[in-house]
Amino acid sequence: MLKTRIVALLAVLMLVIVPFVGVSAQDQTIVEIAAGNADFSTLVELVGAAGLAETLSGEGPFTVFAPTNEAFAKLPAEVVAYLGSHPEVLTAALTYHVVPGKVMAADVIGMGSGEVASVQGDVIQVAVSDAGVKVNSANVVATDIEASNGVIHVIDSVILPTIELPAVDPLAISDNIIAAGSSTVFPVTERMADLFNQEGFAGTITVDSIGTGGGFERFCVNAETDISNASRPIRNEESAACAGNNRTPIEFYIAVDALAVVVSNENTFVDSLSLEQLAAIFSGEAATWADVNAAWPAEAIQLFSPGTDSGTFDYFVEEVFDEDETKILNAAGIQLSEDDNVLVQGVLGSQYAIGYFGFAYYLENADTLRAIPVEGIEPNASTAETGTYPLSRPLFIYSDASILQSKPQVAAFVNYYLTNVPSQLGTEEGQIGYFPVGRDVLNLDKLEWLAATSAGM
Repeated sequence: MLKTRIVALLAVLMLVIVPFVGVSAQDQTIVEIAAGNADFSTLVELVGAAGLAETLSGEGPFTVFAPTNEAFAKLPAEVVAYLGSHPEVLTAALTYHVVPGKVMAADVIGMGSGEVASVQGDVIQVAVSDAGVKVNSANVVATDIEASNGVIHVIDSVILPTIELPAVDPLAISDNIIAAGSSTVFPVTERMADLFNQEGFAGTITVDSIGTGGGFERFCVNAETDISNASRPIRNEESAACAGNNRTPIEFYIAVDALAVVVSNENTFVDSLSLEQLAAIFSGEAATWADVNAAWPAEAIQLFSPGTDSGTFDYFVEEVFDEDETKILNAAGIQLSEDDNVLVQGVLGSQYAIGYFGFAYYLENADTLRAIPVEGIEPNASTAETGTYPLSRPLFIYSDASILQSKPQVAAFVNYYLTNVPSQLGTEEGQIGYFPVGRDVLNLDKLEWLAATSAGM
């Protein structure tokens, strides 16, 4: 059944090849096809800069997973500039999109999900599902564009090879580092600071939990912190405040959270909630549990929510209330706090209470709290990483190139953070209850660091 659906899907995808080709391709090389289509002008320019045009015009055969201009536009401008000025890194990135041999769509279907090796030997993940074909984090949007020396498959994102950052020796680093912001990200940055200290860092790392909004105020408005922890992306007005202090925020996507909607273990009646029901509950429209479901007790709902400085609050309002925070702020009796531990204790205080916060805080209290499925989907590693859980979200730290260049201790700590944070995330004992980002995201983080510090590989 799956194979039949994928065949049908790829047949549809073949219909969108025409805009990408526009000419008879069989007698042209892969490079000639790409050069003849404006959608690949960025790719063609970078292939030229890397000196790969002659290779890809050679005998082959090759299979190229080709990113469009739109795919390259998703990369931060400083990363594209860094690639263009570092030929070795650029060559590694471009050849990562090239597989030896001619791999047609039918071959991918036959292979199913698995691994293929690029011409440089690095592993590329191919996943076939009802939704289509993914190559690492990129979606295949057109297939089987045949050339005289191979085949092109069009993808909607740039995939990245493994990026290694320079080794960091905490023993050789001193001076102070100041981080502040999200209570959700706090346990991650605190853990990384503890590890950095344990390995010999001679300076002092301060990590304050004050909410995402408060963190950006200290980072952008007051320009007094080196790192801002955030459970939502930075806003335009916050970036503008940073610009006023000659700071250009650099975003590092460090983890995935499955925001947990929780009740006490004593609550045995709530089995699942829809986004619509969550909106009714947290707006106060549903005053009792019976108002949500007639089979549930006619007891007043007690509401606990992060405060307005919290990125978790912002995210919840965006997803549940379409950014209209007045609905939740006007709910009768709602209790707000930027301290997630206060929310935990509030929910534990009554079997009729409900709250929400980061998955890590739920896991710390999983013996006394219960995470409620949303739209019938449980929050866990798989549903968070794929985004199928409706309240999965990214977590970030932010810094600035001028800070990283003028304060080597901050650059070293962010390097250490990116290199070591994946092993600290998960649901095993001792891990923090968020989930690692995908390899393409992590490699982009590392390229951001390299571009900001102008470090070589």
